[in-house]
This record gives sequence, structure tokens and C-alpha cells, in this order.
Amino acid sequence: MAQPTGTYTSFTAKGLREDLENVIYDISPTDTPFMSMGSRTDAIAVNHEWQTDSLSAAADNFKEEGATLTAATPSATTRVGNICQISWKTTLVTGTLDAVSKAGRKEELAYQMSKSAKELKRDMERAMVGVNIAKIAMAGTGTVRKLGSLPTWVNTNVSIAGNGANGAGAGAAARTDGTARAFTETLLKAAIVAAYDSGADIKYLMMAPSQKQTFSAFVGVGGGSGVSNFTDTADQRIIGGMDVYVSDFGEMAVVPNRFQRSREAWLIDPDYYGTAYLRPFNQREVASVSDGEQRAIIAEYTLVVKNEAALGAVSELPLIHN
Repeated sequence: MAQPTGTYTSFTAKGLREDLENVIYDISPTDTPFMSMGSRTDAIAVNHEWQTDSLSAAADNFKEEGATLTAATPSATTRVGNICQISWKTTLVTGTLDAVSKAGRKEELAYQMSKSAKELKRDMERAMVGVNIAKIAMAGTGTVRKLGSLPTWVNTNVSIAGNGANGAGAGAAARTDGTARAFTETLLKAAIVAAYDSGADIKYLMMAPSQKQTFSAFVGVGGGSGVSNFTDTADQRIIGGMDVYVSDFGEMAVVPNRFQRSREAWLIDPDYYGTAYLRPFNQREVASVSDGEQRAIIAEYTLVVKNEAALGAVSELPLIHN
């Protein structure tokens, strides 16, 4: 039916207000499981160091009655360290942008700095478990210091494919990624028993989301078809994920990590790693010659692997990302 002559509609009217919700929707993940599980300590130098030690292997120990006591030569501790890396995020907002009325936030600078803090934390998580990079020390002007990521540290309790290889350890060299292979429960069990034999007390299994889905299909001791089944007919829920692994050597919580490499599934004892801060998160004003205000959020930090034999990994898993 046609409009009557002279009808005044929204198509021709002026001054209509826009309909913009006063909220900003952002689902970007901000959880950093690896950093959150580990400890936090202070660093007082660019090269943050600590010591490790181990007991001698158990051996036959029987002596003749009346024999002369002889002194055994003690083994020295091992001194290791990692390099503190500088990471920052900067924001420059004009005075006009901060002054005008905005939807979803009152002050643009505060909003952008809040985003920067979350982004910086994600970058730090990636630096530790999302890359395979050896530490780089200061070697003069132009050198960018980098911490040695987790793959460059753990080499004792690692299930390795034929052409894969661990690095030299202690963050000194990147590991060599071998031909990818399927993630299986057999590989996981091999890494777990190796860690147990080394004295580790594994509390967590940490893996990329794609590997978590593979893990949830492991059959365990039941020999069935995984965990995808109904809990009961009345409940009508389908269980398609597994969050705890009960091994022969204890229970382990299973933690997915969006920011780690998919090439490894990690065996974690959180008591034996952490983050050392030479400069914790701090915000500072940056001198600006423009009509605006610039802020930076900075952290200087490194990964501390207190004793790499307390951790483990299944390596050479399919490369999904990173």
C-alpha cells in the first residue's frame, strides 16, 4: 500500500541520533596459563643465574668390616642462567580524541593502555612457550637481548622423533624439530615415566588446543573408545573432553594453552620454573612534541627453569600454528 501524500519519514528527517551501544565487545583471549602456574621472583642483573644439582645414581654399597674409610669426590653444582628480555607496548592518543564523547569508554588513553597491558602479557607468554629461540646476550650496540624459551631448556625427559633433537640445554640453542607425528597415549606415557625416573612430580599437562582435543580421545586403561559418551540417560550430556589424567605416578590436570607451540605437549611441575623480573610491569609517560599524550608499558623479565629435569615433553607433534 502506498504512503499517503505528505508523509514525513525517517529517510528525509534530519537530526536523528545514531543507535550505538555504549559497550565494546572483545573476546580476545587474555589467559596466560604457563606464566600463571609458575612462580615469580626478582632479578638483579641482565643475566639472571641460579644453580642446579643432582644426587649420584644409586649403586651397590657394601664394605668390608674394618676397612679404611675413603672420601668420595663431591660433584659441584651447575650454574645456569637466562637473559632478561625487554618488552613494551606504546600508545599515542591525540588530545582531541581523548576529549570528544565516545561510546564504550570514557577516556581513550586509559582504554588503550588497558588493552596494551593485556597484549604485553600475551607477548610474554609467547616468548616463553610459543617460540623455539635460544637466549641472546648483550653483545654491543644494536644487539636485542632475548630470553631462551622453554623448548631450548628441557632435554632430559623428552620423547623425541627419529630426526628431532634437543638443543644443548640451558637456553643455549634451539631444538631441532623433527618430522611431525601423531600425539598418542603411548608417547605421553613414555615421557611421564622418564620424568618420574628423574625425580619429577608432574602436576600439569599443558598443550595446544588442537592437541588437547587429540588427548581427550585417549582410551586410558579402559581400552574403550575415548570419553565421548553419555554420562547417563537422564542427564543427556555428552562428555567430549578430559581435564585430568590419572597416570601410574599421580594425577595431572590438563591445561590448554592458546599461545604455546603445537609441536610440544609439556609435562609441568610448577615448583620448578617461573618468571624473574628485572623491571616488573610499569607505566611511564613518554615525552611528546605532538598534540597528544603518549604512554608506554614496559617489562624486563626472563624465564627461570630451576631444574629442567623437573619438566618433560612429547615433541614433534603436528604443527598447527607457530
